Amino acid sequence: MSSETLILGNYLIMSPAEVKKDWGVLISGTEVQEVGRNDDLKARYPQAQIIQAQDKILAPGFINGHYHIYGVLSHGITVQESLTGFDNFLEDFWWPQVENRITRELAVTTSKQAAVEMIRSGVTTFCDILEAPNAIPGALEDMAKVMDKAGLRGILSFEACERVDKENGLLGLKENENFVQLARKEFPLLSGLISIHTTFTCSPDFIKKAGNMARENNCLFHMHLSESKYEPAKCHEQHGMGPVDLYESLGVLGPNILASQGVKLEKAEIAKLAQHNCRLVHMPLSNCEVGGGIAPVPEILAAGIDMGLGSDGYINDFFAVMRGAFLLHKAAKEDPGIMPADLVYDMATRKGAQALGYETGEIRAGKPADLIAIDTDLPTPVNENNIFDQLVLFRKAENVSHVMVNGKLLMKDKELLTLDEEKIRFECRQAAEKFWQG
Repeated sequence: MSSETLILGNYLIMSPAEVKKDWGVLISGTEVQEVGRNDDLKARYPQAQIIQAQDKILAPGFINGHYHIYGVLSHGITVQESLTGFDNFLEDFWWPQVENRITRELAVTTSKQAAVEMIRSGVTTFCDILEAPNAIPGALEDMAKVMDKAGLRGILSFEACERVDKENGLLGLKENENFVQLARKEFPLLSGLISIHTTFTCSPDFIKKAGNMARENNCLFHMHLSESKYEPAKCHEQHGMGPVDLYESLGVLGPNILASQGVKLEKAEIAKLAQHNCRLVHMPLSNCEVGGGIAPVPEILAAGIDMGLGSDGYINDFFAVMRGAFLLHKAAKEDPGIMPADLVYDMATRKGAQALGYETGEIRAGKPADLIAIDTDLPTPVNENNIFDQLVLFRKAENVSHVMVNGKLLMKDKELLTLDEEKIRFECRQAAEKFWQG
């Protein structure tokens, strides 16, 4: 049997700038070997195994640049408190009722469900931040085993901070450092990074320690940045400056910075982040949920900053995430030309990969074979001019039929190949019911 696989498509999205009609892709091992016209590829590689997808769009897998896997436990949960602001959301609900109650066992259970949801949604690469002070040490390794079995590519990290106490904060940094080193030895598709929470849960000394740890381990340094007006106001109150200026004064800004949210960034802060070659991830839907606001994404992109998209563990259908990014900024700017569909799709793929430091997000020879197939059974035609509008506005996770990561099929004809979806959903539901009762 040939080790080469030929996937024949209706349309092939190599990148948002390169869309080809009746093109396919030849996979050899873990990489894309060649792209070209379906007929030409079939003629040149008659021995290759063929996957017929000529009623589908072949596209790069999506990059979920900011995930909280454990967040599935809060989907549908009844909130007893009256939430009036972001600080109230954290202090009265999220921290005591969700984060503090996550165990290593729950981290594993939710990782399985998250893996199912990612594959179903066409996400092939992710970056997760575990917020669970009572689940360490060891939670990241347990989660890695789940993702390794699922076959997904991604980053696992723990959100270290001092809101519980200094000792727990240091334990969180160590959890990250240990996993960065472990992943390089034992999990080829996974990696780690150093993650902290914010300037209002981490002292300057703690932030500097985390930044030094990231440099010493040659990895990304992540933080939530100005998710609402609360952090900038608190930072000015405590330190006499905004978060970006504080990070710069501590000497941690640089090209290894991966910041999420960035909702309340000022123009000068955006320029400073661009000057230091920092990266960002945008969460359009969860920013709405917590009342954080609408991030200045057009300005961030105009500054040349690599910016991807993330679900934040809230609504994980990545088509819905793209729709949020497509629509919200048009309303905010009162400009229908802002954030066109091809740009949003680029953020979900190529730009998202760049933000995380991956070479995925495009389909071309020599790139990792991370790709998906999407149904084209729409009531109106798909063509080269409308393909991104059709995908962003009128497709859903249920329209993804095939998912491949590193040359391995994780889903074929909408059937998961590496996970028992029914069993996982049952286990997650049981865990959630017990969690809610607490």
